[in-house]
Amino acid sequence: MDLNNFFNNKKILITGHTGFKGSWLSIWLNSLGANVIGLSRDIPSEPSNFNSSKLSEKVNDVRLDIRDSEALKLIVKESQPDFIFHLAAQALVRSSYSNPLETFSTNALGSANLLDAVREIDKKVVVVMITSDKAYDNMEWSWGYRETDKLGGKDPYSASKGMAELAIKSYMESFFRDSSSNVRLGIARAGNVIGGGDWASDRIVPDCIKAWSAKKIVEIRSPEATRPWQHVLEPLSGYIALAKDLYESPKLHGEAYNFGPPSNQNNSVSELIDEMSNYWKNVRWNDISVSEKHLHEAGLLKLNCDKALFDLEWTPTLKFEDTVRMTVEWYKNYYERSEKNTYNFTLSQIEEYSKKAKIKKIKWAF
Repeated sequence: MDLNNFFNNKKILITGHTGFKGSWLSIWLNSLGANVIGLSRDIPSEPSNFNSSKLSEKVNDVRLDIRDSEALKLIVKESQPDFIFHLAAQALVRSSYSNPLETFSTNALGSANLLDAVREIDKKVVVVMITSDKAYDNMEWSWGYRETDKLGGKDPYSASKGMAELAIKSYMESFFRDSSSNVRLGIARAGNVIGGGDWASDRIVPDCIKAWSAKKIVEIRSPEATRPWQHVLEPLSGYIALAKDLYESPKLHGEAYNFGPPSNQNNSVSELIDEMSNYWKNVRWNDISVSEKHLHEAGLLKLNCDKALFDLEWTPTLKFEDTVRMTVEWYKNYYERSEKNTYNFTLSQIEEYSKKAKIKKIKWAF
């Protein structure tokens, strides 16, 4: 079935819809004709893609803390969704050091609360639980982690995602494994996502854009750290592909998938900034890696995405250069135009991405 028709008139619950990835996913699914119910505790930053896109006018915008299990059950019961994408989280590594218990309760208990609410639904529902590549026990290997590798985490954020994975597995095996279950569940792991509309603190692209837009010098903690940078639309296309295949067939039920760029496409922070400088004038930055005492941050992380290729026929669409170009162009559009409604520009980038995926003949785009 064509993607443009598949989600039309489907009820889709997105937790964390006011966040960076959640707002992009909401815009994409709304453009495909879905009836989106967004559930978030608050708007996590100002500015935000949620506000600049005036997304509250496009979706059913609900304020709720996923740690409130009874309120969450009520919303799930009332909305009766066909699909659920769970993105709500405390998403920052450095913030997890300041508020470890909030991070654990939001990411682990919040995930369990959602699955407990889903357990009471009396209709077929596809659930995509988005965790993180940080859920892996990162030994900083030079090869990519596979879905069967050990989970864990040295920092509270990573540990909270590992805890969420344990909760998901427990609910899967205890309540959803039986063939009579109404639930089809998949797990998605991705990380180091960049793109327009991210203004979170302590993230490299927002830190740079906020500094450069004010003609300031940005301070960089670890310029030689490498990451599998990917545009926000890459993992979102994976989530959509996983949801679509789960809806059409039970064979992927309970499976986890990595979504990321090719394992040889890891670029350092300094390489990312250099590429950004091709599209933004007067880029200036200082290396403070020696002068500042750091909390633990991984220096190397790679994912192996072969399973997504073989099971979902999913593969990345963008090269590193296109990922950076589209990211910077979004921010330039925001800062250089007097009209701050970014919905149409965001949609134009989704359309550009979809066209590139069709040229590459990637399955989800058809």
